[in-house]
Amino acid sequence: MKINIAVDGPSAAGKSTISKIVCNTLNYVHLDTGAMYRCTAYKALKQGISLEDEEAVCKMLEDTEIVLTPDGKVFLDQEDVSLAIREDAVSMAASNVSKLPKVREDLVKRQQEMAKDKGFVMDGRDIGTVVLKDAELKIYLTASVEARALRRYKQNQEQGVTLQDIHVIEKEIAERDYQDMHREHSPLRQAEDAVVIDSSDMTIDEVVAEILRLVDQVIEANQ
Repeated sequence: MKINIAVDGPSAAGKSTISKIVCNTLNYVHLDTGAMYRCTAYKALKQGISLEDEEAVCKMLEDTEIVLTPDGKVFLDQEDVSLAIREDAVSMAASNVSKLPKVREDLVKRQQEMAKDKGFVMDGRDIGTVVLKDAELKIYLTASVEARALRRYKQNQEQGVTLQDIHVIEKEIAERDYQDMHREHSPLRQAEDAVVIDSSDMTIDEVVAEILRLVDQVIEANQ
C-alpha cells in the first residue's frame, strides 16, 4: 500500500531535503511544489514581467513546461534550472508570485494531477491545507529562524551560490515567513490534522526516522 505525504512548513525548514530522503527510502516520488513557484518567478524575472501583473504571469505560464524528475532535478522549458532557482532573489520573488490566486490555481491543478496515483511526497506551504487535503499523512516541519538561516548559509556554501552574511539571511527568512503567513490566498498555516516536527535541534536522520515511523503507523491503521 502506498500513501501520499504532505509536508508543509516555513522556508529553509528542510522540507525538500527531508522529502527527498523519505522518497528514496520508500521508493516514492518527490514533488517539490516550491520549485514550481520558483520556476514561475525565475522565468518572469528573466522576461522582465512584473510579479504583480497576474494576467501577464498567467499568460507566460500557458507556454511554460515545468518538469520535476525522480532524481530531484528541475527543468524549466527543457533547461536544467535546479541551482538557478535557489538563489535568494528568486526565493523572495517566488513568495510574491505565490500570492497571485490564478497562478496558484494553475500550479495547484498541475500538482493534484501529478499526485493522483499515490506514492508521492509533496512539500510546500499549503499542501495539507489546499493541494492535498486528503493526504493520508500530513507533516508540519518547522525550525527556529536561527537554525534555518545557518542551514541555508551552509547549503549556499556547498552549492557555490553567492554567499551572504548570515544575519542578512536571517532577516530574509523572517521576512519570507511574514509574507507567507500573511498573504491573502492560501497562507502558510498548519493543517489541523498535521503532525508538528520541530527540527531545530534534530539531525536530518532523526527527522527522517520520525516520518518513516509515522508512515508505518498510518499504513498499519489503514490495512
